[in-house]
Amino acid sequence: MRQWLGSIVFTALLFVSVPVYALLLFVTLPLPRNDPYRWAVAWVDTVFFLLRKLCRLSYSVAGLEHFTGAGSVILMKHSSTWETLAQIKIFPRQTWVLKHELLWIPIFGWALRFFRPIAIDRKGGAAAVQQVLEQGRSRLAEGLCVVIFPEGTRMPVGQTRRYGLSGALLAAAAGKPVVPVAHNAGYFWPRRGWLKRPGVVRVVVGEPIPTAGRDARQINDDVQRWIEAQVARLASDRG
Repeated sequence: MRQWLGSIVFTALLFVSVPVYALLLFVTLPLPRNDPYRWAVAWVDTVFFLLRKLCRLSYSVAGLEHFTGAGSVILMKHSSTWETLAQIKIFPRQTWVLKHELLWIPIFGWALRFFRPIAIDRKGGAAAVQQVLEQGRSRLAEGLCVVIFPEGTRMPVGQTRRYGLSGALLAAAAGKPVVPVAHNAGYFWPRRGWLKRPGVVRVVVGEPIPTAGRDARQINDDVQRWIEAQVARLASDRG
């Protein structure tokens, strides 16, 4: 009962926090040296504080020493809302490949535009891939990390789908290795439902996967094999 109550209160506060921090972002825009990105970090800090206090859910990260630094292509397992927040805490300044419909959401979508995401039409096929390549290379050249969920949508625990090629193509075109990231957040914060389970989300950052002179499909296979093996190991370790 306690966990259900905490989860419901947390979810309500999560929804309330979005317009509050978006408003702070909007009203501080005219100020000199204002940095909208700091409001994203502050928002995630608040959400994770509430998650710890109300749902008894925290996280740990292993392998961060493998991270190659600014201007990296990060491919991350997608099974929860949790990782869409955690990526902002774990990795430095970044942008994301996401579905363009998110930009239409009142307040949230308006604020999201200030972070210059690569907003694609998921049914756009080759045009969407080209957009990721063009805009992704530009963002990387500016020193931003580009975070991509190669499954394209949140997958239930224990399931996956063929990874999209855009991340591997971008890394190869930009001369960057791929940083693969696995986690077990889907068990604690499922893709559907209000209940957040107590515990520790475990995140594993893998060694960079080289892309130079390699076919994007081979790169993608290596990424998917590593991520899914780590996800399976995390599930096994959790018992």
